[in-house]
Amino acid sequence: MSAADIVAALFFSEMRFDPQDPQNPDNDRFILSKGHAAPVLYAAWAEAGLFPREELLKLRRIDSDLEGHPTPRLSFVDVATGSLGQGICAAVGVALNARRIGSDYRTYVLLGDGESAEGSVWEAADVGQFQKLDNLCAIVDVNGLGQSRATQFGHDMDEFTRRWQAFGWHPIVIDGHDMEAILKAFEEARRTKGKPSAILARTEKGKGVSSVQAKDGWHGKALKKGEEMDRAIAELQKQIVPNAPKPEIRRPSARGRQIPEADYSKLPPPAYKKGDAVATREAWGAALAALGAIDERIVALDADVKNSTFSERFEKAYGPRFYECFIAEQVMVGASMGLAARGAIPFASTFACFLTRAGDFIRMAGISGVNVKLTGSHAGISIGEDGPSQMGLEDLSLMRAVPDCAVLYPCDAVSTERLVALMARHRGMAYMRTSRPKTPVTYDPNEEFHFGGSKVLRQSNDDAATVIGAGVTVFEALKAYDQLRKDGIAIRVIDLYSVQPVDRETLLAAARATNGVVITVEDHYAAGGIGDAVSEALAPAGAGVTRLAVREIPRSGQADELMDRFGISARHIVEVVKVRALGPLRVHRG
Repeated sequence: MSAADIVAALFFSEMRFDPQDPQNPDNDRFILSKGHAAPVLYAAWAEAGLFPREELLKLRRIDSDLEGHPTPRLSFVDVATGSLGQGICAAVGVALNARRIGSDYRTYVLLGDGESAEGSVWEAADVGQFQKLDNLCAIVDVNGLGQSRATQFGHDMDEFTRRWQAFGWHPIVIDGHDMEAILKAFEEARRTKGKPSAILARTEKGKGVSSVQAKDGWHGKALKKGEEMDRAIAELQKQIVPNAPKPEIRRPSARGRQIPEADYSKLPPPAYKKGDAVATREAWGAALAALGAIDERIVALDADVKNSTFSERFEKAYGPRFYECFIAEQVMVGASMGLAARGAIPFASTFACFLTRAGDFIRMAGISGVNVKLTGSHAGISIGEDGPSQMGLEDLSLMRAVPDCAVLYPCDAVSTERLVALMARHRGMAYMRTSRPKTPVTYDPNEEFHFGGSKVLRQSNDDAATVIGAGVTVFEALKAYDQLRKDGIAIRVIDLYSVQPVDRETLLAAARATNGVVITVEDHYAAGGIGDAVSEALAPAGAGVTRLAVREIPRSGQADELMDRFGISARHIVEVVKVRALGPLRVHRG
């Protein structure tokens, strides 16, 4: 109710959109960051004629897409909202997209005052002013009440003004229930150039119904059926202006550039030779730059680590499609969501450990089903001396928990480049884990890879165990193979480059061939990573898995020292193979 006047002004006077084509690329965009106000969004689209008003009575029912908070199951919703502080981050990406395609559409995002306590709001405010997004307009519904109590600043509009002004936005303070003031504010925002605008609307929760207006304790509550509800509806009906002309919806004007799908057959093969030493993070940067040449939809986002992730190669070649978010991972992922929702293919990258800071955004990106590509570099203890705060050891667990998210972990430069191209062509979320150390090029440039695949690197008819690695641990498994071979023991070595989906058929065949002796080794904590992925694949067949993983908080040191100390080196693989495949007695006898 506090936002109803604002939304009415937006939909029926300010925004330009085709009410029968919500996905028109030149429509002005509206994001409801305060997603719990979903009923006012649904009511606006019903009034615009997109669907019958009777559908509103199905709110929150299992047979309706009018859910408690908006999701892109609805054609007029770009990203899922309701986890507060995220809508404005997505709005930054949506506004950047207008610049990308050369469209004059504007982006409007409605926030709550309680939501403004979220740090991600101010990450977005910072990036919005840095990018000079004068096509972006935030509206803050300052109704003074949160879920459990009054908000931090109540109706202190000077406090809100100081904050938005400090972040370089153009603040406009209004009475959020004065229609003339609302319309003038939107006009002023449109005229403001070189910076985004923030309309700070003083409102009252429950506006229009005296029994609840400006009263605490009504957040998320419905009126009781009967006298309480009837009295409220009657009070609202008295406020309707009789015979008022229905405003005409404004239509979009100029069209932006339509970017066609790319011809990926033009992508050259990786330019590496077997035996070359190349870090997968470096190969990722080269692959992204190569993709940028053939697919204009690809954009890159960085969190001030471009010289370590090698995304700087994309920036040097395609600067206008590179967006620096600085050390603000939440807005980086949120803006990626907004860009993806409007047709871009965003690749956002930072260190794997810092990407987990945006875990809630990643969760909501999964709910949104957006075409976001994430890359976490410098994963695991193999980064070496920087210490545990820099070691991503939880990222596989986080990303595997997101339904329908592909999770990739290449071991060499060739597989990295091939898999980055697959990420770009894949319609949906994908995550790639890259490593800091240089690793030998293992695959021929013409080798093919696919989601849900793996590569058997060593095998024989006499394999005593299957050892499964990914990334840097593939090479520990190969070292173990060489050492065991000297002792007359053969093992099967698998590169599980696709951690989700996983190559269940190959794993099952290997388990059967090695009498159920399966060992995983990963540069990750034990929970949620490669060991769990393999265990889930083999459990229906009754096969057990011995899992080598990092099982305590690590420390600084050289990569090889750390991998040995924390149980994931070739030496540990050899020991486990001998115990599992040969039994303690034979190991003791040598």
